[in-house]
Amino acid sequence: MELSAHELLSAWESFYVIAGSSAGALTGLQFVVIALIADTPDLGGADTVDAFGTPTVVHFCLCLLVSALMSAPWSSLSALAWLLAGTGVVGVVYTLIVILRARRQTAYQPVAEDWIWHTILPLIGYGTLIGAAVGLARAAVAALFLVGGVALLLIFIGIHNAWDAVAFVAVQHRAKSRE
Repeated sequence: MELSAHELLSAWESFYVIAGSSAGALTGLQFVVIALIADTPDLGGADTVDAFGTPTVVHFCLCLLVSALMSAPWSSLSALAWLLAGTGVVGVVYTLIVILRARRQTAYQPVAEDWIWHTILPLIGYGTLIGAAVGLARAAVAALFLVGGVALLLIFIGIHNAWDAVAFVAVQHRAKSRE
C-alpha cells in the first residue's frame, strides 16, 4: 500500500520544526556576527560580507523555506517536488554568484577550507535537493531522507561559516591590537 503525501510528510513534522526553528534562530545570530565585523575596522567591506557573510544568511533562510515547504499539508508530492527543485536551482545559482563574489573581493584571500564550506558543500547540498525533488515521484521515502540531509547540511554550513567569521575577527582583532 502506498502512503499519501500527508502520511509521508507528517512523519517528518518534528524534524522540520527543529530544523526550521534552528535555521530561523541562527539567522538572527548571523546578524550579531555581522555587527561584530562592522565594529572591527580594516576587515573588509561590503564585497567581503557579500562573499562570506550574506551566503550564511541565505543558507539558513533556504533551510527555513525547505522546512516550511516540508511542513505544509500537501495533498500530493508533485507541487512540493517543483518547489523543492526550484529552491535547489535558486541555491545553485546563488552559490555560483558567491563564487564570483569571493574571487572579486580583495580584502581576504580564501583558502581551501573557505572554498569547500562556502561553495562546494552548498553546491552539493542544492544539487542534492534538486535530485531529491526529481526522485520524490519514484522513491519518496529515500528522497525525503535526502531533503532532510540537505536541511541539516545547510545548517551545518551556516554554523561553520558563522563560527569561522567570528574566529577570524577575533584573531585579526587580537593581532591588530598587539601592533
